[in-house]
Amino acid sequence: MTQPLLPAPAGGAPLWPPRRLTLAVPPAPSDRTVDALLRRTLHLSGTLIKRAKAVPDGILLDGVPVSVTRRAGPGQVLSVLVGDTAAEGGVPPAPGPLRIVFEDPDLLILDKAAGVAVHPGPGHPSDTLGNFVADYYRRTGQIVRFRPVHRLDRGTSGLICIAKHAHAQEVLKTQLHTPSFRRVYLAVCEGWPEPPAGVIDAPIGRAEDSAIRREIRPGGSPARTHYQVLAVSEGRSLVRLELETGRTHQIRVHLASLGHPLTGDFLYGTEDPSLIARPALHAAELSLTHPVTGVPLSRRSPLPPDILALLGQSESPPHT
Repeated sequence: MTQPLLPAPAGGAPLWPPRRLTLAVPPAPSDRTVDALLRRTLHLSGTLIKRAKAVPDGILLDGVPVSVTRRAGPGQVLSVLVGDTAAEGGVPPAPGPLRIVFEDPDLLILDKAAGVAVHPGPGHPSDTLGNFVADYYRRTGQIVRFRPVHRLDRGTSGLICIAKHAHAQEVLKTQLHTPSFRRVYLAVCEGWPEPPAGVIDAPIGRAEDSAIRREIRPGGSPARTHYQVLAVSEGRSLVRLELETGRTHQIRVHLASLGHPLTGDFLYGTEDPSLIARPALHAAELSLTHPVTGVPLSRRSPLPPDILALLGQSESPPHT
């Protein structure tokens, strides 16, 4: 059921009410305490249940506030607040472009442009994806904090998933690096990897002489990358990559370790702005299990023009 808009604050956009999950109590469970239903049927963590208990009307049974020890009867409607009640304390809003490929009350999937950082930081206090999303929420009347489920480097383009409340973020983070949450990348590297398909299994750690550079080293964190060469053009390869782990710069480090760094990679290869102004890496596919409905969700993003130009093409190949 669509929740009605709340009255607009003075001069502002109408507000969507904070996200609530509802459950018609089934007849089957032997333990029908509110606490058991929240944990076992709605799959809320103890932390989120504690948070809902502390908020007025955080937990309702047939519209009436109840304690978690209350027993619920079949057919009664249990409702729990999982959304934010205030957006303060999060990333400050600032206007900027967003490419939205999916949105519902629980998720926001964006197609991030290359050159845009995900989080504010030194040199980028207000021109990041987080600032733009916070501004979008403000303009559309959504009381939601910025909660990315995973990360993309500033130079990487493509799909990124943003949770709209803490419950969705918790569920999706447990899916990361499992078959329930798959990320496929397309990259252009120098030369032709041999063999043309395989698994790079090499631990990655922080380089001793750099605050940002990573390297393959004994004692590093386990890292596995599946790769497949899809096409060869202009002395370079278009490579499909899928990660089993999510180490910082994993794709860039692993391909460089084969002697085939990403084209344009200033850190692990050769920077050449005349070819491309960033490492040629694109998050092309994102598949996940919806954290509330359990329905599979999949989206794709075509290769951007700067990567296509490296291949001498103007459109994404059909197999991508």
